[in-house]
Amino acid sequence: MKRIFSCLIAVFSLISINAISQEPIKQRTINVSGVAEMEVVPDEIYVQVDLREYDKKGGGKVDIDAIKNNFLKAALSIGVNESDISVQGYQGWDGNLWIYRKNKKKNPDLKASITYQVKLATTKKMDELVQKLDDEATQNFFISRVSHSKLQEFKKQLKVQAVKAARDKAIYLADAINEKAGEAISINEPNEISSYPQPMYANRMMKAEAASAADGEQAPNIDFKKIKLQFEVNATFALK
Repeated sequence: MKRIFSCLIAVFSLISINAISQEPIKQRTINVSGVAEMEVVPDEIYVQVDLREYDKKGGGKVDIDAIKNNFLKAALSIGVNESDISVQGYQGWDGNLWIYRKNKKKNPDLKASITYQVKLATTKKMDELVQKLDDEATQNFFISRVSHSKLQEFKKQLKVQAVKAARDKAIYLADAINEKAGEAISINEPNEISSYPQPMYANRMMKAEAASAADGEQAPNIDFKKIKLQFEVNATFALK
């Protein structure tokens, strides 16, 4: 009996030793973050222009078709491409003459309107367009958003730079404790922390600048606020 009991103890001891030996060694790691950023001047400025029919001082009305044609001519004359002009909406007149006449009977003072979106490259182009607008027809003119033609390329570059910054940080932090940063254990996709200029209502300000230029005064040459692009990444590296 004692012999059997001793054998069982020996078996259980071997199992325990084997289990302990099979436990994985915990990987020593270093967790770091990397940041990359840049500022770029927008080269895509989207402005929204609201145009509406109006009554002439001497009588009669300037209809929406004439207003549309004059606006498109003005935009094309400053070098805007047709592909950069799009209709955002109609009100009162949508090309259906029957519906327009029907609405006109209900509301004789009805004025048809149209909203365009125009993509411009610089604030100077905005100034040029404002100076050519029909003041009576133009109800509103404002910047809806801004972007850059190479925005996706810049974002890709910054993501790569953020990962490299994390790697560099892991190296010098590990070196501070006489360790070496090894292979990457994990890298999260960089998070974007960007700042875009807020849309700006520009009709009053730009008309004032245009009036100053017409009076012979030098309008201020102010560039648009820059887009700030920033990416942050978290990464884990082995210590060796």
